[in-house]
Amino acid sequence: MPPRPLSPTVWTSPQLAPGALADLAASGVQRIISNRPDGEDPGQPTAAEMEAAARQAGMTFDWIPVTGMPTAAQAAAVGDLLADGRPTVMFCRSGTRSAAAWALSERLRGADADELRAAAAGAGYDFSRLPL
Repeated sequence: MPPRPLSPTVWTSPQLAPGALADLAASGVQRIISNRPDGEDPGQPTAAEMEAAARQAGMTFDWIPVTGMPTAAQAAAVGDLLADGRPTVMFCRSGTRSAAAWALSERLRGADADELRAAAAGAGYDFSRLPL
């Protein structure tokens, strides 16, 4: 499944394979943010493996593992990274935690909650109950 757009510079995705990162870099993606804790599922690539693949593809890699709902600190950390506007793909197991971290980070910066919910819905996420 290709990454789904949340904004002009941020996309979300289910678990990425290390081999897919070169194609993302070739499409203009400059950064990968993983919101997936290591060891969540057997056989998933580790953050270190994903970081190595991202760097090999010429991208930066940041790891902000989220279990359950992103905390305010995690959302702020995501927001700090995204503030520079660099094209970024965020991922977790399904993409939902990453999309929630993005929405919460944008809300911390004053974005309208309804607009964030609409953007998430456009990417296939129902955040009607997410406390934004």
